[in-house]
This record gives sequence, C-alpha cells and structure tokens, in this order.
Amino acid sequence: MKPAPFRYADPGTLDEALAVLSDEGAGAKVLAGGQSLLPLLSMRLAAPATLVDINRVPGLDTVETTGDGVTVGALVRHNQLLHDGAAARVQPLLARATANVAHPAIRNRGTTVGSIAHADPSGEMTSVLALTDGSVSVASPDGVETVGWRDFFVGPLETSVHGPAVVTSAFFPALPARSGTAFAEVARRKGDYAVCGAGVVVTLDADRRVERVRASYVSVGLTPEVHDLTDAVVGSPVDKADWAGAGELARSLVDPDTDIHASADYRRLLVGVLTERTLASAAAEAAGGFE
Repeated sequence: MKPAPFRYADPGTLDEALAVLSDEGAGAKVLAGGQSLLPLLSMRLAAPATLVDINRVPGLDTVETTGDGVTVGALVRHNQLLHDGAAARVQPLLARATANVAHPAIRNRGTTVGSIAHADPSGEMTSVLALTDGSVSVASPDGVETVGWRDFFVGPLETSVHGPAVVTSAFFPALPARSGTAFAEVARRKGDYAVCGAGVVVTLDADRRVERVRASYVSVGLTPEVHDLTDAVVGSPVDKADWAGAGELARSLVDPDTDIHASADYRRLLVGVLTERTLASAAAEAAGGFE
C-alpha cells in the first residue's frame, strides 16, 4: 500500500518546526528517523495531513554524558548511541538495550528519542527510560518542559504530549554506585519485536549484600512498568541470593496480554525465566565492581 497524500515541511530551526506544527494543528506529525511512523503510513494506520521533518534542525543530534547521566538528542540514531562508549560507562543499559533494537538497517536510521515518543510497549528504549527513572524534554511555543516517564506514557502508542510540541531529548540518569545491569529478550527471529524482554538493575550495599533490585519488561503491559523485586532478596549475600525467588515475585506482579504472538501465560513464564537470568548476571557485574 502507499501512504495517504500528505504535505511535507522540513524546517531549518526548532522555532520554525513549532510554527509549522502550530499552523497545521492536530493533523501534523513530527518525523525524525521514521522507522516506526513510515510503516504506519504505508499501511494507512496513520494519515497525518502534514509531516514535519526535523532532520535539518541543528543541535538535536548529540549525546551528552555527565556524571549525572546521559542526554540523548532527538536525532541521535540507535547505532550512534550503541557505540557511544562514554554513555555506556555512565548508563550501561543504553548500549545493552539498543543492541536488541530491530536490525542494523533500522538502527542506522531510527532514533532513540523517536522510539520513546512512539510509546510502543514492545520498544526496548521505553522500558529503559522507565527503569532508569528517566525523563524527556518537550519544546512547545510556551517553552521547554521536562516530563518524567510516569507522566509521559499514558497508553500504547500514546503519550501526554499534545498540540504543537517536539520531544527534543531524553535523559537517562547514571547507574547508582555498586550496581550492575543486564538486558535480555526473547524473539521469534533475531530483530523481530520481542515476545518478552527484561532489563534489570541490582544494587549492593558496602558488605556485598543485595540492597535494591528493580526490573522493567518489554511487551508485557500497555505502558512501561517498573517492578521493585527487592523484598525477594534484600540483605542476601550477592553470591547466595535467591534470584529464582525474585523471578517468581516478578511473575506475580506482571499482567501481560495474549495476542497473536504469545499467550499471557507464556509471557508470564518468560518474565520469570528472564528475570532470574538477568538478575544473576547483573549481580555478578555489581560484585565485580568491588576492589
């Protein structure tokens, strides 16, 4: 199929982009990497009157890394983030999750912020934004606003951003001290949407005992969720923690749906298995950071 007819605008500044969005109203849609939007257009599941291509807007293609975290601009491609060593050192989940995003061709063109703005519950980076307690910056004619992930995702493929606005960046806070991370997913074929994915963070105390455990999942729920699994293992020495018990706790907390790809029961099973495996890996990484 071909997309329905639409107008095309390629503003050269953010102000120009916002002006076009204001003039065009609800029928306008922002285009960045296009790897999620263009298939929807081609299948006529979306039919915006105007596409506002922001690829000529300067200043949106950088990754800024500080001790506090990583800021990813709206035009940063997945592949750029995947190979950013400074970002990976401050927040390892970025590279680990990005490596699972679709295929290389899609990672070369698709943007991390665009994936987040698409708000697909099967997207890896929506899960990572939630797990790291991240936020996005949203520019509108009234100024720039920071929106936390809990307020940003309101439903599948739906965010709280409406009207003339552009999500200009996403901020991922740094990994806490004495912490390790892991990310894994199951897909029918490499590069397909995950049937289920899991990202985890394990934090130890100064005596190598488990202090905090958090997990977030892909394709398990309508919006990203973060589950605190600390109660299953808190205070345990890192090498004796009951990660299987934490997996069982995770299974009891999630409420996945059945669709054409997998049943809810199978997804719940995968949540338990992936949680146990990733927590063991993340704990080993955290323990390895001790001198």
